[in-house]
Amino acid sequence: MNVSELRTKGADALKSELLALLREHFSLRMQRASSQQFTKNHQFKVVRRNIARIKTVLNEKNRAGQ
Repeated sequence: MNVSELRTKGADALKSELLALLREHFSLRMQRASSQQFTKNHQFKVVRRNIARIKTVLNEKNRAGQ
């Protein structure tokens, strides 16, 4: 996900994408906790950074609207 792509989206689309990423993060955590051979360790970093990007863009849009 690119920041320039995120900035073109609306706030509602960003919030729904954020919710999907949070669910994916939760799913990854549950998979790691339940299985001993979890092979998707790199996905944690990717998902966390995407969540941070979306939250940053949402905060930028919030401050610009005030």
